[in-house]
Amino acid sequence: MESKSEKDIFLECEKLWVFWALIFVGGFYGAYTYCLRGGVFCNAQTANIVLMSMHIGNGEFGQAAYYLIPFSAYLGGTILSEIWAKEIKRFHFLRWDTLLVGFELITVIMLGLMPASWPDQICQITLNFICAMQFNTFRQAEGIGMATTFCTNHLRQFGSFLVKFLRSNDHSYKRKAKLHFSMMLLFFMGVLAGTILSNIMGLHSIWGAGAVLFVVFIKLLHADRTYEKDKLYITPHGH
Repeated sequence: MESKSEKDIFLECEKLWVFWALIFVGGFYGAYTYCLRGGVFCNAQTANIVLMSMHIGNGEFGQAAYYLIPFSAYLGGTILSEIWAKEIKRFHFLRWDTLLVGFELITVIMLGLMPASWPDQICQITLNFICAMQFNTFRQAEGIGMATTFCTNHLRQFGSFLVKFLRSNDHSYKRKAKLHFSMMLLFFMGVLAGTILSNIMGLHSIWGAGAVLFVVFIKLLHADRTYEKDKLYITPHGH
């Protein structure tokens, strides 16, 4: 009964299954843009910082300046998600988390319709913007800090909690290590699915991520309008 009551304090948007679904989608995005849209990863900005610095070091300032565009998209997504989350809460109709997944779903559908002749940068920058909003919005899964667009932090946390468990035999550390490992596994599965579908469906393959987002959106929408309707004012943990 204790574990059930502890779980009940978390909103549907904080449940672990949501984070599993979203990090699967994050891995899918990475495979999609790398395979089909310019050979880049859109999930985070570390690689872009490395590339920009390398271009500057080589005296290629024009090419380095290009990376200000994805930086701006990522920064804009973070800022807007922070602003909109506060504004939307005042209407007490849907949670920002739900609206974001719905917006992401519509965006993915449109990207799948984008002609191959259009510049890959449109897709890259759009997903940079989406990933930034997702990363800034979904922060904790059932009280544990999580990232849904990349897995570097999960690798660190898995190693850290594994060592703590082996030293202390504290099963709370074991649980956290298992959860971070599960996030890495779902990211891997998302990349695998994205790669396979990219080879089969081409540019339309991003709709595979859309199918997952559709399930998440419907579930969150149902929660907002039924059993969590009286909790729309509650801010998710980590914000």
